[in-house]
Order: sequence, then structure tokens, then C-alpha cells
Amino acid sequence: MASRPLLRASSAVRHVRRYRQPVQIRLYSTPSKDVPKDASGQTPARQQSWLTQKVKSNPVLYTIFLGLARALGYGSPQQLANRRALHLYNYLCAKRADEESDFWKNGMSKFLSRSQCALPPTFQSWFTITNFHVWLLTVRLRSLPSPHGTQHIQGLIDHFFQDVEERLRYVLQPGLLPPRLPSSPPSNSSQNVTPLPQIRADNASYISPYLPSQFYTPPSSVPPPDTFPSPAAYAKAQKRGRAPERVIVRQMKILKEQWAGLGMSMDLGLVRGDTELAAAVWRNLLGARGAAGIGLPDEKGIKADETRPAFRRSVNLVGGVVDRVDKLDIDAEEMTDDQSGVHDFPPQESDRYISYPELMSTLVTYIRRETQRLEKVPDSSIFGPRTVGREGEGIKVLRWGPIRE
Repeated sequence: MASRPLLRASSAVRHVRRYRQPVQIRLYSTPSKDVPKDASGQTPARQQSWLTQKVKSNPVLYTIFLGLARALGYGSPQQLANRRALHLYNYLCAKRADEESDFWKNGMSKFLSRSQCALPPTFQSWFTITNFHVWLLTVRLRSLPSPHGTQHIQGLIDHFFQDVEERLRYVLQPGLLPPRLPSSPPSNSSQNVTPLPQIRADNASYISPYLPSQFYTPPSSVPPPDTFPSPAAYAKAQKRGRAPERVIVRQMKILKEQWAGLGMSMDLGLVRGDTELAAAVWRNLLGARGAAGIGLPDEKGIKADETRPAFRRSVNLVGGVVDRVDKLDIDAEEMTDDQSGVHDFPPQESDRYISYPELMSTLVTYIRRETQRLEKVPDSSIFGPRTVGREGEGIKVLRWGPIRE
């Protein structure tokens, strides 16, 4: 079952050019820049167009419209699985880094004086954490009866990589896509329904169905608009600051390799036992810190081992930017700061390695606990109502528990 998603994920990487120009989609029947707001400051629900009112008022036209929609695949099992997977991804995977930011980020923690994971607040860290939870959810989706398991897994992976590509373009190609806004549940909605992101009415171009993240701040290669003499000058600077398409394609291939590598190593650990699973956690989630040894500070006037550099990071020799491994100076590359923020702790912080066994045990326990919990969840709760317009119902009962109990 896992082979098909792997094939489709590589196919998604080949089609990363679909956002070269924003898709012009008009969602409002009236000009959207001056949409009035109610007393609470919220934009009211948009009015139905005359065509929608006409079709709904005529039973014959309504029946014909529904029949045509079904013939085109609207409401098919594959589409229902994709729509359900969108809610599963948004509220079980994409938000997880924000929900447990104290545990993952490099900084202060409410449990300890310093966060043990020490991951920098970057897009790469967000991708690693989200990729981890996509795999964790995929483990449960594999047990769904055929073809539902394959359909839900494929939908989950498609949404994951589309979201990743959009986030890359926000950073590398500024101004190409409109900014995302945080979601807010409707006032009349049930607590058991997860809403899609609320998008401003004045966004008439491509509208993203994915949630924003506060885990990291996307850097901008262009100064603020008020520093330019005119809007035209700002737009021109945005265009010049966009990375070429080959950079997007190359980075997407690297991230696809990371997705496949984490999934296979975690699957192996899930089968072989906790020792193998802890090793996979250390390599994929903790940056394999200390793989070349732990540097210690000077003690009693004795100098530290000068052959062991104070700065060292792990280098992935498979795929990515390494084309000729035989021509690569591994020692020099490991001692080069790639600005990722994930590297060995300096000698003065070597005491942070003492808690690493406990940290790996915490993550392994979290994986085992959540897989066992989802195993007890009936398939009907995973599917949801399987009705168009109700795909977000029942998501909150699947939410992950805290990493630390």
C-alpha cells in the first residue's frame, strides 16, 4: 500500500510549476474589495449567485445538476477521501508544530529550563515535525479497508506536498501567492466541526486551503512596501527577488527524499522494536547530534581534544546536494555552518546530552501510545460522515495527545 503514495509523491514533485502564475478565481458575485462587515467586525457569509438560486428553486434543474456533478466525479469515494484528508492534514499534522512548540523549539520550556529538542524556528523544523505526524497518521490509515486506505493516504500526501510547495514559494518567490490568514470557527458551528481557513474577501487570486503557522517566521528577501517610492517599484523588486523555478524543483526533491527516508526508518523501528525506533527518532527528529562524538569543555587546565571540533553537524550523503560523495571532504563539510541551526551542542553545553536517552524514550513512548490509541478508533470515525460539506466533522476526537504526559 505504501508503494503507490511513494510513486505519487514523486509525481507531485515533477509538477511543481503549477503556481508560476496565480490562478484567477472569483468567489464573489460582487466586487470584493468593499465587502461590508457586521457589528462584530466579521465579514458576513457571501450571498448566493442568481444561478445558484435558480438551480435550487427548480427541482428538475437541481436533479440534472446533481446528476451531472456525480458524472464528473463530485461526491465520488476518491473525492470524499481527498476532502477528508484535507481536514485530517490541517488539524492533525500541519498545526502540530505550533501546538507543541515549547517541546520542539530551541529555547525556554515550561518543563525544563531549556528545550531538549532544541530545533530552530525554521521551515525545515516545521517540515520535520509535520512529516513525522503525517507518517504517524499514515500508520493508522494503512489499516483501512481497500480502497479507502489507499485513497486517504494518497490524499494526505498530496495535501502535505502541496502545502510544502506553497510555503517554499512564500519564502523563495515572494509576492507570487497571497498571504494566509489564521482560521476562526464560525459562531454557529458545532465544536466537533473543524473549519477551513477564513480568507479575506479581497483575495481574488489563488486561495490556499491550508493553515498558516506561527512556528517560524518566513524570511523576506524584499524590504517592506513603505520603503519603496511607488507600488510599481515594490512589485518590480518582488519579481527580481524571486528564486528561479529550478531552485523550487530541487528543494522539493530534497524534501521528498526526507519524507521517504523518515517513513522507511520509522516503519522499520516500529517493527523491530523500541531500540531501532529510538535510533530513527535520533537521526530524523534530533539531527543526529553527537554522532561524531561529544566535545567536552576544558577541565582543570587540560585542553579539550583539538582533533574534535567544537562545531559539527551531520551530513546526509544520500541525494540532496551531494552528487559525488568520493570528492566530498566529510570533515570539512561537517564543520561548516549551513545556518540550519541543527548541529552538535558546543562543549560548554555538553550536559544537554545527558537527557537525550530520556528524550528519545519520551518520543518513542509517544509514538507507541498514539498508534495504540488510533488502533482502537473505529474506521467510521476515520472516514467521517462521508457526505459533501461535512468532511470536517469528528476530527477533534482524533487529535493527538500531549507528547509529555
